[in-house]
Amino acid sequence: MGDGRAGPLGYFLLRCTLFNKRNVRSVTVTKILYGMTSLVLCFVMTTSAAETEGVAADGAKLYQTNCAQCHGAELQGGNAQSLVDGVWQFGAGKWGMASTIQQGITHLGMPAFGLSLANGELDAIIDFLLEQEKAYDPQPRPLPQTIQSQEYDIAVELVASELEIPWAIDFLDEHTALITERPGRLRVLRDGVLMATPVADTPEVVHEGQGGLMDVAVDPEFGDNGWIYLAYSHALESKRDGDDRLATMTRIVRGHIDGNIWTDEQVLFEAPHETYITTRHHYGSRIVFDAAGDLYFSIGDRGRRPMAQDVSKPNGKVHRIHRDGTIPQDNPFVSHPPNALPSIFSYGHRNPQGLAIHPETDILWDTEHGPMGGDEVNAIRAGRNYGWPEISYGRNYNGSILTRFEAKPGMEQPTYFYRPSPGLCGLDIYHGDEFPKWRGHLFVGALKYESVELLTVAEDRVLHAETIVKNLGRVRDVAVGPEGAVYVVLNGPDRIIRLTAIVDRIEATQ
Repeated sequence: MGDGRAGPLGYFLLRCTLFNKRNVRSVTVTKILYGMTSLVLCFVMTTSAAETEGVAADGAKLYQTNCAQCHGAELQGGNAQSLVDGVWQFGAGKWGMASTIQQGITHLGMPAFGLSLANGELDAIIDFLLEQEKAYDPQPRPLPQTIQSQEYDIAVELVASELEIPWAIDFLDEHTALITERPGRLRVLRDGVLMATPVADTPEVVHEGQGGLMDVAVDPEFGDNGWIYLAYSHALESKRDGDDRLATMTRIVRGHIDGNIWTDEQVLFEAPHETYITTRHHYGSRIVFDAAGDLYFSIGDRGRRPMAQDVSKPNGKVHRIHRDGTIPQDNPFVSHPPNALPSIFSYGHRNPQGLAIHPETDILWDTEHGPMGGDEVNAIRAGRNYGWPEISYGRNYNGSILTRFEAKPGMEQPTYFYRPSPGLCGLDIYHGDEFPKWRGHLFVGALKYESVELLTVAEDRVLHAETIVKNLGRVRDVAVGPEGAVYVVLNGPDRIIRLTAIVDRIEATQ
Protein backbone atom coordinates (compact mmCIF):
# COMPACT_ATOMS: atom_id res chain seq x y z
CA MET A 1 0.00 0.00 0.00
CA GLY A 2 3.04 2.25 -0.06
CA ASP A 3 2.00 3.80 -3.38
CA GLY A 4 -0.73 5.85 -1.69
CA ARG A 5 -3.68 4.18 -3.42
CA ALA A 6 -6.83 3.38 -1.50
CA GLY A 7 -6.54 -0.41 -1.74
CA PRO A 8 -9.41 -2.94 -1.73
CA LEU A 9 -10.94 -1.90 1.60
CA GLY A 10 -10.95 1.79 0.75
CA TYR A 11 -12.35 1.07 -2.67
CA PHE A 12 -15.13 -1.01 -1.09
CA LEU A 13 -16.11 1.88 1.14
CA LEU A 14 -16.15 4.23 -1.82
CA ARG A 15 -18.46 1.76 -3.53
CA CYS A 16 -20.90 2.23 -0.66
CA THR A 17 -22.12 5.46 -2.25
CA LEU A 18 -24.75 4.78 -4.89
CA PHE A 19 -25.63 7.28 -7.56
CA ASN A 20 -28.78 7.87 -9.49
CA LYS A 21 -29.21 10.25 -12.42
CA ARG A 22 -29.56 13.52 -10.52
CA ASN A 23 -28.62 13.05 -6.92
CA VAL A 24 -26.68 11.00 -4.44
CA ARG A 25 -27.93 8.91 -1.58
CA SER A 26 -25.77 7.39 1.12
CA VAL A 27 -25.98 3.74 2.05
CA THR A 28 -25.21 2.79 5.63
CA VAL A 29 -22.07 0.76 6.03
CA THR A 30 -22.63 -2.60 7.69
CA LYS A 31 -22.05 -3.08 11.42
CA ILE A 32 -18.86 -4.96 10.67
CA LEU A 33 -17.36 -1.83 9.14
CA TYR A 34 -19.03 0.64 11.49
CA GLY A 35 -16.42 0.30 14.20
CA MET A 36 -13.66 0.63 11.65
CA THR A 37 -14.91 3.89 10.12
CA SER A 38 -12.20 6.11 11.58
CA LEU A 39 -9.50 3.71 10.53
CA VAL A 40 -10.83 3.39 6.98
CA LEU A 41 -11.33 7.14 6.61
CA CYS A 42 -7.71 7.67 7.46
CA PHE A 43 -6.69 4.79 5.22
CA VAL A 44 -8.54 6.12 2.19
CA MET A 45 -8.29 9.88 2.49
CA THR A 46 -4.87 10.52 4.02
CA THR A 47 -1.42 10.14 2.62
CA SER A 48 2.03 10.47 4.01
CA ALA A 49 3.37 13.97 4.52
CA ALA A 50 6.02 13.36 1.90
CA GLU A 51 3.49 12.23 -0.71
CA THR A 52 1.11 15.12 0.00
CA GLU A 53 3.92 17.63 -0.21
CA GLY A 54 4.86 16.23 -3.60
CA VAL A 55 1.41 16.56 -5.21
CA ALA A 56 -0.58 19.11 -3.21
CA ALA A 57 0.55 22.01 -5.36
CA ASP A 58 -0.22 20.12 -8.57
CA GLY A 59 -4.04 20.09 -8.40
CA ALA A 60 -4.33 22.64 -11.20
CA LYS A 61 -1.82 20.79 -13.37
CA LEU A 62 -3.48 17.44 -12.73
CA TYR A 63 -6.84 18.96 -13.63
CA GLN A 64 -5.53 20.34 -16.92
CA THR A 65 -3.98 16.98 -17.80
CA ASN A 66 -6.89 14.74 -16.86
CA CYS A 67 -10.09 16.80 -16.84
CA ALA A 68 -9.90 19.98 -18.94
CA GLN A 69 -10.53 18.17 -22.22
CA CYS A 70 -14.19 17.66 -21.27
CA HIS A 71 -14.86 20.11 -18.42
CA GLY A 72 -13.04 23.10 -19.93
CA ALA A 73 -9.74 24.76 -19.13
CA GLU A 74 -11.48 27.10 -16.68
CA LEU A 75 -13.88 24.44 -15.30
CA GLN A 76 -16.77 26.17 -17.03
CA GLY A 77 -18.03 23.03 -18.77
CA GLY A 78 -17.96 21.82 -22.32
CA ASN A 79 -18.54 18.26 -23.45
CA ALA A 80 -19.12 17.60 -19.76
CA GLN A 81 -20.82 19.76 -17.14
CA SER A 82 -19.45 22.82 -15.37
CA LEU A 83 -17.48 22.17 -12.18
CA VAL A 84 -17.96 25.66 -10.73
CA ASP A 85 -21.72 26.18 -10.92
CA GLY A 86 -22.47 24.48 -7.58
CA VAL A 87 -24.37 21.59 -9.20
CA TRP A 88 -22.74 18.26 -8.39
CA GLN A 89 -24.89 15.94 -10.46
CA PHE A 90 -23.22 12.70 -9.38
CA GLY A 91 -22.30 13.35 -5.76
CA ALA A 92 -21.25 16.37 -3.71
CA GLY A 93 -18.50 16.68 -1.13
CA LYS A 94 -15.15 14.94 -1.06
CA TRP A 95 -16.59 11.44 -0.75
CA GLY A 96 -18.98 11.80 -3.65
CA MET A 97 -16.36 13.47 -5.83
CA ALA A 98 -13.74 10.86 -4.97
CA SER A 99 -16.06 8.00 -5.85
CA THR A 100 -17.08 9.58 -9.15
CA ILE A 101 -13.48 10.25 -10.16
CA GLN A 102 -12.31 6.78 -9.18
CA GLN A 103 -15.19 4.82 -10.72
CA GLY A 104 -16.05 7.05 -13.70
CA ILE A 105 -19.44 7.46 -15.37
CA THR A 106 -19.31 5.03 -18.25
CA HIS A 107 -22.48 5.95 -20.11
CA LEU A 108 -21.39 9.61 -20.27
CA GLY A 109 -17.89 8.77 -21.43
CA MET A 110 -16.02 9.57 -18.21
CA PRO A 111 -13.33 6.92 -17.62
CA ALA A 112 -12.40 5.53 -14.21
CA PHE A 113 -9.26 7.12 -12.75
CA GLY A 114 -9.04 4.78 -9.74
CA LEU A 115 -6.00 2.95 -11.07
CA SER A 116 -4.18 5.96 -12.48
CA LEU A 117 -4.33 8.50 -9.62
CA ALA A 118 -2.56 8.06 -6.31
CA ASN A 119 -4.49 9.16 -3.23
CA GLY A 120 -2.51 12.37 -2.94
CA GLU A 121 -3.22 13.19 -6.57
CA LEU A 122 -6.92 12.47 -6.10
CA ASP A 123 -7.00 14.73 -3.03
CA ALA A 124 -5.13 17.45 -4.91
CA ILE A 125 -7.65 17.47 -7.76
CA ILE A 126 -10.63 17.51 -5.38
CA ASP A 127 -9.12 20.32 -3.28
CA PHE A 128 -8.47 22.29 -6.46
CA LEU A 129 -12.06 21.80 -7.65
CA LEU A 130 -13.52 22.89 -4.31
CA GLU A 131 -11.24 25.93 -4.13
CA GLN A 132 -12.16 26.97 -7.67
CA GLU A 133 -15.87 26.52 -7.00
CA LYS A 134 -15.64 28.67 -3.87
CA ALA A 135 -13.67 31.40 -5.63
CA TYR A 136 -15.74 31.38 -8.81
CA ASP A 137 -16.93 34.84 -9.76
CA PRO A 138 -18.01 34.75 -13.40
CA GLN A 139 -17.17 37.89 -15.29
CA PRO A 140 -18.06 38.68 -18.88
CA ARG A 141 -15.15 37.72 -21.10
CA PRO A 142 -14.50 40.85 -23.17
CA LEU A 143 -14.19 40.58 -26.91
CA PRO A 144 -11.26 42.29 -28.59
CA GLN A 145 -12.23 44.77 -31.26
CA THR A 146 -9.51 43.47 -33.54
CA ILE A 147 -7.18 40.50 -33.86
CA GLN A 148 -4.18 39.96 -36.11
CA SER A 149 -3.17 37.12 -38.38
CA GLN A 150 -0.05 36.89 -40.46
CA GLU A 151 -1.92 38.31 -43.45
CA TYR A 152 -4.87 40.35 -42.14
CA ASP A 153 -5.95 42.76 -39.46
CA ILE A 154 -9.38 41.39 -38.52
CA ALA A 155 -12.43 43.06 -36.98
CA VAL A 156 -14.33 41.06 -34.33
CA GLU A 157 -18.07 41.67 -34.00
CA LEU A 158 -20.53 40.13 -31.53
CA VAL A 159 -23.47 38.74 -33.51
CA ALA A 160 -25.56 36.93 -30.87
CA SER A 161 -25.22 36.23 -27.15
CA GLU A 162 -28.61 35.26 -25.71
CA LEU A 163 -28.05 31.58 -26.47
CA GLU A 164 -27.77 28.29 -24.59
CA ILE A 165 -25.05 25.92 -25.85
CA PRO A 166 -25.14 26.97 -29.50
CA TRP A 167 -23.90 24.08 -31.63
CA ALA A 168 -24.08 25.06 -35.30
CA ILE A 169 -24.92 27.86 -37.72
CA ASP A 170 -25.93 27.87 -41.39
CA PHE A 171 -27.34 30.52 -43.71
CA LEU A 172 -30.56 30.87 -45.68
CA ASP A 173 -29.29 34.02 -47.41
CA GLU A 174 -27.23 37.13 -46.65
CA HIS A 175 -29.84 38.34 -44.18
CA THR A 176 -30.90 35.18 -42.32
CA ALA A 177 -29.07 32.45 -40.42
CA LEU A 178 -30.24 29.41 -38.46
CA ILE A 179 -28.59 28.46 -35.17
CA THR A 180 -29.05 25.25 -33.20
CA GLU A 181 -28.99 25.16 -29.42
CA ARG A 182 -28.13 21.74 -28.02
CA PRO A 183 -31.07 21.67 -25.55
CA GLY A 184 -33.33 21.38 -28.61
CA ARG A 185 -34.06 24.84 -30.00
CA LEU A 186 -33.67 26.13 -33.54
CA ARG A 187 -33.13 29.90 -33.55
CA VAL A 188 -33.38 32.47 -36.33
CA LEU A 189 -30.89 35.33 -36.71
CA ARG A 190 -32.27 37.99 -39.06
CA ASP A 191 -30.35 41.13 -40.06
CA GLY A 192 -28.13 40.74 -37.02
CA VAL A 193 -31.03 40.35 -34.56
CA LEU A 194 -31.72 37.06 -32.77
CA MET A 195 -35.45 36.37 -32.91
CA ALA A 196 -36.84 35.90 -29.40
CA THR A 197 -39.04 32.90 -30.22
CA PRO A 198 -37.43 29.63 -31.37
CA VAL A 199 -38.86 27.75 -34.33
CA ALA A 200 -41.82 25.70 -33.04
CA ASP A 201 -42.40 21.94 -33.41
CA THR A 202 -38.81 20.92 -34.10
CA PRO A 203 -37.95 17.28 -33.26
CA GLU A 204 -37.81 16.17 -29.64
CA VAL A 205 -34.21 15.50 -28.63
CA VAL A 206 -32.45 13.74 -25.77
CA HIS A 207 -30.42 16.52 -24.18
CA GLU A 208 -28.20 14.45 -21.91
CA GLY A 209 -24.42 14.25 -21.93
CA GLN A 210 -23.27 15.39 -25.37
CA GLY A 211 -26.63 14.72 -27.03
CA GLY A 212 -29.29 17.13 -28.18
CA LEU A 213 -30.03 19.16 -31.30
CA MET A 214 -26.75 19.37 -33.13
CA ASP A 215 -26.18 20.31 -36.75
CA VAL A 216 -28.33 22.36 -39.11
CA ALA A 217 -27.69 22.47 -42.85
CA VAL A 218 -29.45 24.39 -45.60
CA ASP A 219 -30.15 22.63 -48.88
CA PRO A 220 -27.85 23.75 -51.74
CA GLU A 221 -31.04 24.52 -53.70
CA PHE A 222 -32.89 26.09 -50.78
CA GLY A 223 -34.20 28.93 -52.93
CA ASP A 224 -36.11 26.39 -55.02
CA ASN A 225 -37.10 23.72 -52.48
CA GLY A 226 -36.87 25.30 -49.00
CA TRP A 227 -35.43 22.17 -47.35
CA ILE A 228 -33.53 22.45 -44.06
CA TYR A 229 -31.70 19.47 -42.52
CA LEU A 230 -31.19 18.64 -38.83
CA ALA A 231 -29.04 16.12 -36.96
CA TYR A 232 -30.05 15.22 -33.41
CA SER A 233 -30.02 12.51 -30.73
CA HIS A 234 -33.17 10.44 -31.23
CA ALA A 235 -34.54 8.11 -28.52
CA LEU A 236 -36.46 4.85 -28.64
CA GLU A 237 -39.12 4.74 -25.93
CA SER A 238 -39.25 0.97 -26.34
CA LYS A 239 -35.55 0.36 -25.63
CA ARG A 240 -34.02 1.06 -22.22
CA ASP A 241 -31.17 -0.35 -20.17
CA GLY A 242 -31.21 -1.64 -16.60
CA ASP A 243 -30.95 1.92 -15.25
CA ASP A 244 -33.99 2.96 -17.31
CA ARG A 245 -31.90 5.02 -19.73
CA LEU A 246 -33.36 5.41 -23.20
CA ALA A 247 -31.37 4.06 -26.14
CA THR A 248 -30.40 6.77 -28.64
CA MET A 249 -28.69 7.30 -31.98
CA THR A 250 -28.07 10.18 -34.39
CA ARG A 251 -31.04 10.77 -36.68
CA ILE A 252 -31.17 12.94 -39.82
CA VAL A 253 -34.39 14.71 -40.86
CA ARG A 254 -35.37 17.52 -43.17
CA GLY A 255 -38.29 19.93 -43.14
CA HIS A 256 -39.52 23.41 -43.98
CA ILE A 257 -40.01 26.50 -41.82
CA ASP A 258 -43.39 28.10 -42.42
CA GLY A 259 -44.36 31.03 -40.20
CA ASN A 260 -41.67 30.08 -37.65
CA ILE A 261 -43.07 26.52 -37.45
CA TRP A 262 -41.18 23.36 -38.44
CA THR A 263 -43.33 21.50 -40.99
CA ASP A 264 -43.28 18.73 -43.61
CA GLU A 265 -40.70 16.69 -41.71
CA GLN A 266 -39.15 13.71 -43.50
CA VAL A 267 -36.88 11.16 -41.81
CA LEU A 268 -33.86 10.61 -44.05
CA PHE A 269 -31.75 8.36 -41.82
CA GLU A 270 -32.84 6.32 -38.83
CA ALA A 271 -30.47 3.54 -37.82
CA PRO A 272 -31.77 0.01 -37.26
CA HIS A 273 -33.34 0.04 -33.82
CA GLU A 274 -31.20 -2.85 -32.58
CA THR A 275 -28.14 -0.59 -33.02
CA TYR A 276 -29.41 2.14 -30.67
CA ILE A 277 -27.36 2.32 -27.44
CA THR A 278 -27.65 4.08 -24.08
CA THR A 279 -24.37 5.97 -23.89
CA ARG A 280 -24.64 9.75 -24.13
CA HIS A 281 -21.46 10.83 -25.89
CA HIS A 282 -19.62 10.87 -29.22
CA TYR A 283 -22.59 11.57 -31.47
CA GLY A 284 -20.59 13.23 -34.27
CA SER A 285 -23.60 14.61 -36.18
CA ARG A 286 -22.16 17.01 -38.75
CA ILE A 287 -23.85 17.42 -42.14
CA VAL A 288 -22.33 18.58 -45.44
CA PHE A 289 -23.26 18.43 -49.14
CA ASP A 290 -20.97 17.66 -52.07
CA ALA A 291 -21.03 19.27 -55.51
CA ALA A 292 -23.50 16.67 -56.77
CA GLY A 293 -25.84 17.48 -53.90
CA ASP A 294 -25.36 14.24 -51.95
CA LEU A 295 -25.49 14.50 -48.16
CA TYR A 296 -22.72 13.29 -45.86
CA PHE A 297 -23.11 13.02 -42.10
CA SER A 298 -21.01 11.69 -39.25
CA ILE A 299 -21.78 9.52 -36.24
CA GLY A 300 -19.17 9.10 -33.49
CA ASP A 301 -18.36 5.77 -31.88
CA ARG A 302 -20.75 6.53 -28.97
CA GLY A 303 -18.09 5.25 -26.58
CA ARG A 304 -18.38 1.70 -27.98
CA ARG A 305 -14.98 1.61 -29.60
CA PRO A 306 -15.02 -1.80 -31.35
CA MET A 307 -18.22 -0.83 -33.18
CA ALA A 308 -16.25 1.74 -35.20
CA GLN A 309 -14.69 -1.24 -37.04
CA ASP A 310 -18.02 -3.03 -37.56
CA VAL A 311 -19.77 -2.01 -40.79
CA SER A 312 -23.05 -3.49 -39.56
CA LYS A 313 -23.19 -0.68 -36.97
CA PRO A 314 -23.86 3.01 -37.74
CA ASN A 315 -21.53 4.49 -35.10
CA GLY A 316 -17.92 5.40 -35.76
CA LYS A 317 -18.74 6.13 -39.41
CA VAL A 318 -19.18 8.80 -42.06
CA HIS A 319 -22.36 8.13 -44.08
CA ARG A 320 -23.52 9.26 -47.52
CA ILE A 321 -27.12 9.43 -48.73
CA HIS A 322 -29.07 11.28 -51.38
CA ARG A 323 -30.95 14.33 -50.12
CA ASP A 324 -34.22 12.37 -50.14
CA GLY A 325 -32.71 9.65 -47.94
CA THR A 326 -32.14 7.05 -50.65
CA ILE A 327 -28.77 5.33 -50.97
CA PRO A 328 -26.25 6.12 -53.73
CA GLN A 329 -25.62 2.86 -55.55
CA ASP A 330 -21.87 3.54 -55.72
CA ASN A 331 -21.54 3.67 -51.92
CA PRO A 332 -18.75 1.24 -50.95
CA PHE A 333 -20.87 -1.13 -48.82
CA VAL A 334 -24.08 -1.29 -50.84
CA SER A 335 -23.71 -4.97 -51.73
CA HIS A 336 -21.01 -6.38 -49.45
CA PRO A 337 -20.55 -7.61 -46.84
CA PRO A 338 -24.18 -8.78 -46.61
CA ASN A 339 -24.89 -7.24 -43.19
CA ALA A 340 -23.22 -3.87 -43.87
CA LEU A 341 -25.22 -0.65 -43.64
CA PRO A 342 -25.40 0.68 -47.21
CA SER A 343 -25.19 4.32 -46.10
CA ILE A 344 -21.63 3.89 -44.77
CA PHE A 345 -19.01 5.84 -46.72
CA SER A 346 -15.99 5.37 -44.41
CA TYR A 347 -15.38 3.79 -41.01
CA GLY A 348 -12.97 3.59 -38.09
CA HIS A 349 -13.79 7.06 -36.73
CA ARG A 350 -13.86 8.14 -33.08
CA ASN A 351 -15.87 11.38 -32.94
CA PRO A 352 -15.90 13.31 -36.23
CA GLN A 353 -17.35 16.68 -35.22
CA GLY A 354 -16.34 18.57 -38.35
CA LEU A 355 -17.07 17.85 -42.03
CA ALA A 356 -16.42 20.01 -45.09
CA ILE A 357 -16.07 19.55 -48.85
CA HIS A 358 -13.21 21.43 -50.50
CA PRO A 359 -14.74 23.63 -53.23
CA GLU A 360 -11.78 23.19 -55.60
CA THR A 361 -10.65 19.58 -55.09
CA ASP A 362 -13.98 18.04 -53.92
CA ILE A 363 -12.07 16.28 -51.13
CA LEU A 364 -14.17 15.51 -48.06
CA TRP A 365 -12.32 16.63 -44.93
CA ASP A 366 -13.14 15.74 -41.35
CA THR A 367 -11.89 16.76 -37.93
CA GLU A 368 -11.98 14.15 -35.18
CA HIS A 369 -11.91 14.77 -31.46
CA GLY A 370 -9.38 12.27 -30.16
CA PRO A 371 -8.72 10.86 -26.69
CA MET A 372 -5.79 12.30 -24.70
CA GLY A 373 -3.85 13.33 -27.79
CA GLY A 374 -4.44 12.03 -31.27
CA ASP A 375 -6.99 14.54 -32.58
CA GLU A 376 -7.04 14.13 -36.36
CA VAL A 377 -7.65 15.99 -39.60
CA ASN A 378 -8.47 13.46 -42.32
CA ALA A 379 -9.07 13.46 -46.06
CA ILE A 380 -11.97 11.00 -46.32
CA ARG A 381 -12.06 8.45 -49.15
CA ALA A 382 -14.85 6.02 -49.99
CA GLY A 383 -14.60 2.67 -48.24
CA ARG A 384 -11.44 3.50 -46.30
CA ASN A 385 -10.78 2.43 -42.71
CA TYR A 386 -9.45 5.28 -40.55
CA GLY A 387 -8.24 2.96 -37.84
CA TRP A 388 -10.06 3.81 -34.63
CA PRO A 389 -9.58 2.21 -32.11
CA GLU A 390 -6.98 -0.16 -33.58
CA ILE A 391 -4.52 2.66 -34.24
CA SER A 392 -4.22 6.05 -32.57
CA TYR A 393 -1.69 8.72 -31.62
CA GLY A 394 -3.41 9.23 -28.26
CA ARG A 395 -3.96 7.59 -24.90
CA ASN A 396 -7.04 7.08 -22.76
CA TYR A 397 -8.14 10.10 -20.71
CA ASN A 398 -6.96 8.35 -17.55
CA GLY A 399 -3.48 7.98 -19.04
CA SER A 400 -3.64 4.24 -19.70
CA ILE A 401 -2.51 2.71 -22.98
CA LEU A 402 -5.22 2.79 -25.63
CA THR A 403 -3.41 0.80 -28.31
CA ARG A 404 0.21 -0.13 -28.97
CA PHE A 405 -0.17 0.73 -32.66
CA GLU A 406 0.03 4.02 -34.51
CA ALA A 407 -0.22 2.31 -37.89
CA LYS A 408 -1.48 -0.95 -39.35
CA PRO A 409 -1.81 -2.28 -42.90
CA GLY A 410 -5.13 -1.38 -44.50
CA MET A 411 -5.75 1.55 -42.15
CA GLU A 412 -5.44 5.20 -43.17
CA GLN A 413 -3.05 7.59 -41.50
CA PRO A 414 -4.38 11.02 -40.51
CA THR A 415 -3.42 13.85 -42.82
CA TYR A 416 -2.57 15.88 -39.72
CA PHE A 417 -2.73 15.04 -36.02
CA TYR A 418 -2.28 16.80 -32.71
CA ARG A 419 -0.52 15.88 -29.47
CA PRO A 420 -1.69 17.00 -26.96
CA SER A 421 -5.35 17.14 -27.92
CA PRO A 422 -6.91 20.57 -28.65
CA GLY A 423 -10.43 19.06 -28.73
CA LEU A 424 -11.17 19.49 -32.44
CA CYS A 425 -14.74 20.33 -33.37
CA GLY A 426 -16.27 22.41 -36.19
CA LEU A 427 -14.69 22.78 -39.63
CA ASP A 428 -15.18 24.86 -42.76
CA ILE A 429 -13.16 25.69 -45.87
CA TYR A 430 -12.84 29.30 -46.92
CA HIS A 431 -14.57 30.16 -50.20
CA GLY A 432 -15.46 33.86 -50.00
CA ASP A 433 -14.14 37.25 -51.10
CA GLU A 434 -13.57 38.87 -47.69
CA PHE A 435 -10.24 37.05 -47.17
CA PRO A 436 -9.07 36.19 -50.72
CA LYS A 437 -5.66 34.92 -49.60
CA TRP A 438 -7.38 32.27 -47.48
CA ARG A 439 -9.41 30.67 -50.27
CA GLY A 440 -9.18 26.89 -50.01
CA HIS A 441 -7.73 27.00 -46.48
CA LEU A 442 -9.30 24.99 -43.65
CA PHE A 443 -10.75 26.68 -40.55
CA VAL A 444 -10.47 24.18 -37.68
CA GLY A 445 -12.21 24.91 -34.37
CA ALA A 446 -11.06 23.52 -31.02
CA LEU A 447 -12.94 23.19 -27.74
CA LYS A 448 -10.17 22.65 -25.20
CA TYR A 449 -7.71 25.08 -26.80
CA GLU A 450 -10.49 27.64 -27.44
CA SER A 451 -9.01 28.32 -30.84
CA VAL A 452 -9.61 28.59 -34.56
CA GLU A 453 -6.65 27.35 -36.56
CA LEU A 454 -6.08 28.10 -40.23
CA LEU A 455 -4.60 25.15 -42.15
CA THR A 456 -3.02 25.70 -45.55
CA VAL A 457 -3.55 22.57 -47.66
CA ALA A 458 -2.43 21.30 -51.05
CA GLU A 459 -4.62 18.43 -52.27
CA ASP A 460 -4.69 16.18 -49.18
CA ARG A 461 -1.57 17.55 -47.46
CA VAL A 462 -1.36 20.15 -44.69
CA LEU A 463 1.46 22.62 -45.38
CA HIS A 464 1.09 25.22 -42.64
CA ALA A 465 -0.94 25.95 -39.49
CA GLU A 466 -1.68 29.33 -37.90
CA THR A 467 -3.88 30.16 -34.90
CA ILE A 468 -6.36 32.93 -35.81
CA VAL A 469 -8.66 33.03 -32.75
CA LYS A 470 -7.61 32.21 -29.19
CA ASN A 471 -9.22 32.28 -25.72
CA LEU A 472 -12.60 33.75 -26.62
CA GLY A 473 -14.53 30.59 -25.68
CA ARG A 474 -14.75 26.93 -26.66
CA VAL A 475 -15.10 26.83 -30.44
CA ARG A 476 -18.04 24.62 -31.38
CA ASP A 477 -18.45 25.56 -35.04
CA VAL A 478 -16.85 27.69 -37.75
CA ALA A 479 -18.78 28.72 -40.86
CA VAL A 480 -18.19 30.99 -43.83
CA GLY A 481 -21.17 33.29 -44.39
CA PRO A 482 -22.62 34.13 -47.81
CA GLU A 483 -20.95 37.57 -47.69
CA GLY A 484 -17.53 36.00 -47.02
CA ALA A 485 -17.27 36.78 -43.30
CA VAL A 486 -16.24 34.01 -40.91
CA TYR A 487 -18.69 33.11 -38.12
CA VAL A 488 -17.44 31.40 -34.96
CA VAL A 489 -19.85 29.61 -32.61
CA LEU A 490 -18.57 29.73 -29.03
CA ASN A 491 -19.52 27.92 -25.82
CA GLY A 492 -18.63 29.27 -22.38
CA PRO A 493 -19.53 32.08 -22.95
CA ASP A 494 -22.31 31.10 -25.35
CA ARG A 495 -22.16 33.54 -28.25
CA ILE A 496 -21.45 33.92 -31.95
CA ILE A 497 -18.84 36.27 -33.36
CA ARG A 498 -18.18 37.50 -36.89
CA LEU A 499 -14.74 38.10 -38.40
CA THR A 500 -14.17 40.55 -41.26
CA ALA A 501 -11.03 41.94 -42.86
CA ILE A 502 -9.87 45.45 -41.97
CA VAL A 503 -6.71 45.51 -44.04
CA ASP A 504 -4.37 43.17 -45.85
CA ARG A 505 -1.27 43.55 -43.67
CA ILE A 506 1.18 42.54 -46.38
CA GLU A 507 -0.21 44.94 -49.00
CA ALA A 508 -0.35 47.73 -46.39
CA THR A 509 3.41 47.48 -45.84
CA GLN A 510 4.35 47.54 -49.52
